[in-house]
Amino acid sequence: MPNPFGAPEISVQAVEAKRKAGEQFVWLDVREPNELAQVAIADERVVNVPLSDLSSRQLNALPAAAQDKEAEIIAFCHHGMRSAQVTAWLRQQGWTNVINMTGGIDAWAQAIDPTIGMY
Repeated sequence: MPNPFGAPEISVQAVEAKRKAGEQFVWLDVREPNELAQVAIADERVVNVPLSDLSSRQLNALPAAAQDKEAEIIAFCHHGMRSAQVTAWLRQQGWTNVINMTGGIDAWAQAIDPTIGMY
């Protein structure tokens, strides 16, 4: 389902292919700490920057790896709506290679790794 923010999207299957190929990208998890405590993807690329932190600290909340406006960033949240909002916002700020993971961690758990659980 396309997101209401018009953010470009990538499927969880395509992200998994990139991950398996060893490609480098910033995997930006914008979920809140209570969500992260319930379900998380174990991968060194994952960086958690809660949407609440982005809202208050703006671009200063981004980790060093995501400060480069040409860095490949794949954003995700629970179902893909908050991360779509972040993707659209970063693109408005001049980031050129940010994409939203369709369906979020929920889709990841359903299609790629059911062992992480769902909430």
